[in-house]
Amino acid sequence: MRIALIGYGKMGIAIEELGAIAGHSISFKIGKENQKELEKVNAANTDVVIEFSDPSIAVHNIVYCLNQHIPVVCGTTGWLDNWSKVKEACTLNKGTFFYASNYSIGVNLFFKINEFAAKIMNKQAYKVEIEEIHHTEKKDSPSGTAITIAEPIMQERGMNNWMNTKSDSNAVVGIISKREASVPGTHTVTYTSSIDEISMTHIAHTRKGFAKGALAVAEWIYNTKTKGILSMNDFLTF
Repeated sequence: MRIALIGYGKMGIAIEELGAIAGHSISFKIGKENQKELEKVNAANTDVVIEFSDPSIAVHNIVYCLNQHIPVVCGTTGWLDNWSKVKEACTLNKGTFFYASNYSIGVNLFFKINEFAAKIMNKQAYKVEIEEIHHTEKKDSPSGTAITIAEPIMQERGMNNWMNTKSDSNAVVGIISKREASVPGTHTVTYTSSIDEISMTHIAHTRKGFAKGALAVAEWIYNTKTKGILSMNDFLTF
């Protein structure tokens, strides 16, 4: 499989290393310094694009590749207010676009546990709060993973939104974002009452879990030729 890595940072390097072990080749490695190389990426030289770039350029990258009829696996977060543009490009080109805020299998299991907890805690007298910790280079805040965690909680509790700070309101989920050196990603959901506290935490020890998941998704798309807008729920069987 020929993979174009768009956003060649720490994640791109990790995917490249795992891809080499699996026998894949890298058709392009595109970062900020050679963004114009994107114009050379096409279906004749690339089978799948894995996109981990920057929120400011992600939509441009995705739409370009979909217009070139190349499947896109995207892990960039912070651009979802432009989701309609990507959906339109995928539909018009009858293409394949796979998005996940986090490609770690463990995190996606955590998502399912969080959904279940949100349902059973909905009627209980507990306040809920989310905390996320990431490395200092991370561009968006809160993380896309934290927002994904917040969504079923908001749905179950009839909340309108989340806010990127501690919240004392029952109408908003508070997400506390911290940035510390060399932290791949830690996410905690805490339910607190006057008499006790319940916490659930996922801690990533290395980026390899994210890279391994993204590569597995790319292989799945390449082998199955699955079309449309896809997510981890399409890829994983829980």
